[in-house]
Amino acid sequence: MTTIGDNLIGTQPAMAQPILSVSELASSRLLTMMREKGLEGYALRVFVAGGGCSGLQYGMTFDDETREGDSEFSTGGLRVLVDPISAGYLMGASIDYVDSLMGGGFKIDNPNAVASCGCGHSFRTSSGGDTGAGGGGCSSCG
Repeated sequence: MTTIGDNLIGTQPAMAQPILSVSELASSRLLTMMREKGLEGYALRVFVAGGGCSGLQYGMTFDDETREGDSEFSTGGLRVLVDPISAGYLMGASIDYVDSLMGGGFKIDNPNAVASCGCGHSFRTSSGGDTGAGGGGCSSCG
């Protein structure tokens, strides 16, 4: 006689939360850009790199290669890749597309940033330390 006595509730791994969110408008805009450039099978790679007047800067590019350690998720039909180092800086961030009289562009709202440049492309976290680049602004917002 076979007995099924194990409690199977809660044994499946929980779905991992995406590192960041992408608004419907931003997703739609990015998918349109990819279609216009003929980038079938590509993903949006979101990353953080050293630089900018606040110490770190955001970057986005289209990439057709998943690298070891990348986090990958889909939102609104858009595949998104984030490398493991950038993931720590971007956890909980959101990407939106903003269209205004001054022009349109992608905006990243990052709860990990304690300071950012006026242009919004550069930021510093609480663990970012002193980069020695305070105040002057960058070429984008200066």
